[in-house]
Amino acid sequence: MLIIDIEGSGTDYRKHSIVSIGAVDFSNPENRFYGECRVWDGAHIMEEALGVNGFTEAEITDPHKMSEGELVQQFLEWSQHLSDRTLTGQNVSYDRDMLRAAADRADLAWDLAHRTLDTHTMCWMHMVRRGLAAPIDEQHRRSSLNLDAVLNYCGIPDEPEPHNALTGALCHAEVAHRLLYDRPLLPEFAHLPVPFAA
Repeated sequence: MLIIDIEGSGTDYRKHSIVSIGAVDFSNPENRFYGECRVWDGAHIMEEALGVNGFTEAEITDPHKMSEGELVQQFLEWSQHLSDRTLTGQNVSYDRDMLRAAADRADLAWDLAHRTLDTHTMCWMHMVRRGLAAPIDEQHRRSSLNLDAVLNYCGIPDEPEPHNALTGALCHAEVAHRLLYDRPLLPEFAHLPVPFAA
């Protein structure tokens, strides 16, 4: 699996830009990728997004940073030799769509699959198989398993703020491994016990 986390200037792949990419090779977790870029010309910027990822508008419009297309090209080249490039993460359709749109804007060849693995779904299924009720946001009548809830279920504190794409990818890799194998994966989390381990 190719564990991915994108930080963006907003949530809509059609009008917002990638500002950073973090990734981890699940089968070789020491193999990691991180990069930052400036937004594409004309990209919209949401104040709320910057509040989450901690970037300033000056940082994401810095002309000295590489372009979004250059960053995506570096990421795609880094991932070429991975044995499994199935994108995996929390709400990973966002990451996939942001990457695909950025590749299209830069006229880059896109060879990642549409199929993904979502840690939200993994956690939901894990809870149900253990006889637990997955949490529902009663106001919106939908799952309330955000990344912090998944981390906490797996015995890990909330994701540090502001969010960082590599930290996010490491969190996704760790919860995926704990949900699949009931044991830690990364040294950064080894001191935290797995609450549901046999």
